[in-house]
Amino acid sequence: MISFASARVLVVGDVMLDRYWFGEVARISPEAPVPVVRVTRRDERLGGAANVAHNLASLGAPVSLVGVVGNDEPGATVEAMARAAGIDCRLTRDPAMPTIIKLRVIGRQQQLLRIDFEEPPGPVALERKLDGVAAAIAQARVLVLSDYGKGGLAQIDRLIAMARERALPIIADPKGDDYARYRGVTLLTPNRAELREVVGGWSDEADLHRRAQALRESLDIAYLLLTRSEEGMTLFSAAGAVHVPAQAREVFDVSGAGDTVVAVLAAMTALGRPMDEAMRLANRAGGIVVGKLGTASVTPAELFGETA
Repeated sequence: MISFASARVLVVGDVMLDRYWFGEVARISPEAPVPVVRVTRRDERLGGAANVAHNLASLGAPVSLVGVVGNDEPGATVEAMARAAGIDCRLTRDPAMPTIIKLRVIGRQQQLLRIDFEEPPGPVALERKLDGVAAAIAQARVLVLSDYGKGGLAQIDRLIAMARERALPIIADPKGDDYARYRGVTLLTPNRAELREVVGGWSDEADLHRRAQALRESLDIAYLLLTRSEEGMTLFSAAGAVHVPAQAREVFDVSGAGDTVVAVLAAMTALGRPMDEAMRLANRAGGIVVGKLGTASVTPAELFGETA
């Protein structure tokens, strides 16, 4: 079993609170053709960048979390949950924005509806966030940029510059179609839909490899890891491409699986392990977490408890 006790990681990005309302569906509403859910249980979990940090803490890696939340009850909940998980929490409170919340309504173990509450952070809060980064980055071995497109990484160029000044590896989980903003990171981790949005559709595997390598080279990125759901993962680098098939597990919920993958990649990178080895372990972790409901994490016992 690998120990992550010295794998100190700094996570910066869009911090969220994931809320789940579970209930029973017994009838259709007379007001509209929609199911009526009688809520019987509620749950709250760390989401977005906070879920990446939670996964790192679950692995036993020392982790700092920097981001912006609202000056509200959900923001206080996020901070309390993060600290309880052992995360070094350096959150900036922005009174002008609500904490980002993803509310999922679950009936009969099936997600029926998701409601998002979000506003981008203001410039003052974003500047104060950089102070948190400056205070934590000196101890970090890896910087993770967890981008959900919510505005928390508006100064991403400055964050990348701060890490490169210290020769820190940078792992970016991207969002949107402007990948130029990730120029100079060490590892980029798009999924199929995200990569297709940037490079267009590919006709076959050879075409995919050409497009992925061209993107990687144009952005001065050492590694591009394409997560491909049931098709596994492919790692592109100057040395070529390495592919691993997906773990043969029943898929229950893919929410947050990308966060788990990024966390394992970051922890392994912080230990100086080879990227292809990191990918194989991250692939295994992703296969475990999709078998759980909602945003979830993996423990070392789960990750190393079976024959890999």
